[in-house]
Amino acid sequence: MMKPIKVLMLSLLFGAGAANAAGADAEVVEVYKTPWCGCCTAWVDHLEANGFEVKVHKIEDLAPLKQKLGVPSSLQSCHTAEVGGYTFEGHVPAEDMQRVLKEKPDVQGLAVPGMPIGSPGMETGGEPDRYDVIQFGQKGQSVYSSHVGLREPPSGKH
Repeated sequence: MMKPIKVLMLSLLFGAGAANAAGADAEVVEVYKTPWCGCCTAWVDHLEANGFEVKVHKIEDLAPLKQKLGVPSSLQSCHTAEVGGYTFEGHVPAEDMQRVLKEKPDVQGLAVPGMPIGSPGMETGGEPDRYDVIQFGQKGQSVYSSHVGLREPPSGKH
C-alpha cells in the first residue's frame, strides 16, 4: 500500500505535467501572410505537423505589421508569426520555435531572412541551401542556429 505522502507527491507531479501540457497547447501561433503565397501555406503545414495550433490571417500588405513588431528590414521574409510573446519571421523551423518557447531567451524573436531553398515550406526538390536562423531584439542580432535545408518535407507533403 502506498503511503499518503507518496500518493500526494505523485498526484502533484502528474497534475503539474498535465497543467503544463495544457498551457502549452493553449497558445496559438498567429500567422500573417499574403493570400496568394504557397510557401507560407507549406510553412503552416510544417508547424501543424510539429504539433502547433495555427491561425492564419491573410492580409495584402505585411509591411506595417513587420514594422510594428520591430522586424529589421534585413531579416524580413514572406510571412510573420507571433506566439508566446515572440515574433517569428520567415521559414523558421518548428524545432527552433519550440526551443525558444521552452527556454524563453531574452530576444524579440527569430528570423530566417529571404526564402532559403530547403527551409520548412521551401522544399522544392532543388539543391538545398545552408541557412541561419537569426535571433533579434534589443541586444542586437546573432545566429541562433544553422541548418541544411531538405529537398522534400519529411512527411512528403506540401
